[in-house]
Amino acid sequence: MTKVMPNLKVLIILVFFSIIIFILDRYSFLNLPKKLVFYVTNPISFGIYNTGKNIGKQIHFIFAARFASQENKALKEQAAELLSENATLRKKLAETESLLSQEQHLDPRTYNLLPARPIGLGRFLKIDRGSSAGIKVGQAVIFKDNYIGKIVSLSAQAANVQILTDPDSKVAAFSLNKDGKAKGVLNGQFGTEILLDKILHEEQIGAGDLVYSEGLEGFLPRGLVLGRVGQVLERENEIFKQAKITPVFDIRDLELVFVILE
Repeated sequence: MTKVMPNLKVLIILVFFSIIIFILDRYSFLNLPKKLVFYVTNPISFGIYNTGKNIGKQIHFIFAARFASQENKALKEQAAELLSENATLRKKLAETESLLSQEQHLDPRTYNLLPARPIGLGRFLKIDRGSSAGIKVGQAVIFKDNYIGKIVSLSAQAANVQILTDPDSKVAAFSLNKDGKAKGVLNGQFGTEILLDKILHEEQIGAGDLVYSEGLEGFLPRGLVLGRVGQVLERENEIFKQAKITPVFDIRDLELVFVILE
């Protein structure tokens, strides 16, 4: 009973003050205190509101920046994939065009041609086909009607092609123009140029003439293009004259070459 009475007194007091406050507010006696309280608390409320608003903006910016970064990364990955796919498609298209173009030159029904991709160029041209594909040492490598070189070494999956600029390369050749024909031997000059040697002085040869294979080697068909005459070199008191030969294309630009199989 002693515990209930204080609680009752407190309740009565609170009810009394509530009634007093209600009456004072009813007859506008609390307007001035309310204005004072509002004047004091309003800047605090406004500050809290602005702080919360700024924090919200910062949080939104952080999430937006993170999302933009992830989206940018995803777009870069997609762009890289598209570039890779485009490069692959262009390479396949170039290889298909090479295959179709080759069929218009050396007839695949006459020559058993094996396509191969160049995968390296130093002293030798390296291709991605080897003995497992039926390639053998000594076989000719061509592109369209052009002679590239011959196989000089190989493994199961790759082979080295001795190109015309190699110092060990020697091919019986002839040039042709409206005034006649000139015969000689095409020699590589230490990987820098090609020289047509052993040309008789009376034979007609000039700058711009195409040079062809004689086909005396056995592995090489007659009439393949070896290059073009760049300069004729004539010296007095010598039995033969020479001619510098320039390639008609850059080997590094080729997507496919073709090995003439037996």
